[in-house]
Amino acid sequence: MPQLPEKMTVIAITAPGGPDVLGPEERYVPVALGREILIKVEAAGVNRPDVMQRMGLYPPPKDASDLPGLEVAGTVVASGSDASRYQVGDKVTALAPGGGYAEYCKVDERHALPIPEGLSMVEAAALPETFFTVWSNVFDRLGLKPGENFLVHGGTSGIGTTAIQLAKAFGAVVFTTVGSDEKLEAVKALGADHAVNYNKLDFVETFLEATNTVGIHAILDMVGGDYVEKNWKVAAVEGRICQIATLNGTSQEVNFSRLMMKRLTHTGSTLRPRDAAFKAEIASTLEAKVWPLIAQGKAKPLIDSTYPLAQAAEAHRRMESSGHIGKIVLTIGDTANTEM
Repeated sequence: MPQLPEKMTVIAITAPGGPDVLGPEERYVPVALGREILIKVEAAGVNRPDVMQRMGLYPPPKDASDLPGLEVAGTVVASGSDASRYQVGDKVTALAPGGGYAEYCKVDERHALPIPEGLSMVEAAALPETFFTVWSNVFDRLGLKPGENFLVHGGTSGIGTTAIQLAKAFGAVVFTTVGSDEKLEAVKALGADHAVNYNKLDFVETFLEATNTVGIHAILDMVGGDYVEKNWKVAAVEGRICQIATLNGTSQEVNFSRLMMKRLTHTGSTLRPRDAAFKAEIASTLEAKVWPLIAQGKAKPLIDSTYPLAQAAEAHRRMESSGHIGKIVLTIGDTANTEM
């Protein structure tokens, strides 16, 4: 058992606000209890929920760390009395309820997975939040089937790049929306069959034409706002829509007759507040069905940029610029000097 330090450096939210409220603090290293493992973090993913939490709009669940950071990759350095899967020294990537912006992070061992062969720590840290979210919403909640038309908005986001690859790998026809011609090329390279720059073309009209008016069978939306009505317009009869964020705010007016006439299902979910057993089930399914695809090179996280932990504020600015293509990752310790 390695000798652990008593304290560690973390990036905390000093007050609700802009990126500059993120600042370094010294805190005690967490203690792994029960089914938990303690990970010496080498890389941590940056996600929209981190930004929302920093702004004071997305409080952490009860009993979760107040530090941002929902996914990490690193080395197991300790385990609780009821944790049995991983040994000290094992390399893992894990979904965390918070606390990822730190040198050490504790997680439920059931939410940790071995790092797929061939992936760097930076790539591994970019897996959990998006892959857990996409699998639970696209394949479990929406029930996407081979041959169906699938649309994900924000195709170059972490969620978007993941959804495109997994939907394509499992046989769907993939549609997506992006905000620039550069991003059009990026999503096509990932496997998108049809993509629209929403600043130039109306995606409803374009995708209805591309499907010979059949429409889209399953839609994953993070935008909200007026996209709610647009999604209902472009959806196929018996289409399914899943809402996982409302970056453009809530919709004030929608035509419910369209929902009824098309017999649509509009559902939604958030991952972070779900219980440990639910997340453990997703982890098990990912290991069985998706991790082999990653090992075979059929899917992998697309990395936009990396920042040392101390530059977390800059990483948040990059995310809020919406210029990123793929995932933004913080690097910690030796990884900060060796990755990308």
